[in-house]
Amino acid sequence: MMRIPVLVLVGLVWAGNAQAVPPQVLLASFAAEARVADPAFREFSPRRGEAFFRARHGGDWSCSTCHTDNPAAAGRHTVTGKAIRPLAPVANGERFSNPDKVEKWFRRNCKDVLSRACTPGEKGDLLAYLLSIKS
Repeated sequence: MMRIPVLVLVGLVWAGNAQAVPPQVLLASFAAEARVADPAFREFSPRRGEAFFRARHGGDWSCSTCHTDNPAAAGRHTVTGKAIRPLAPVANGERFSNPDKVEKWFRRNCKDVLSRACTPGEKGDLLAYLLSIKS
């Protein structure tokens, strides 16, 4: 039986998580995109993010339809019934830690809720709101 040194295993685990970033890094990226889209952009607003999260955007759904009114609680997809882990990073440390997954879910969910892509400002306001949740 071949033995793999512990340091090699630790390195492989770390390399597998190399894309993990703090949500604040994504927030900074959204801010840079927002400045390109709107040179007058100044900062994200948790208040606007909460309003965006709760609002029905022309259809039957809002973000809270599946993620519940409390983003720190588990949700359930309205159509499939699939369980959804909490959206707020305080309740789910993996949430907003992988840029590729974040973009995938924004692309999918914005299309479902808004029938269009979310703007960088909407993404940033939403993330600012979710980061403001402490429990």
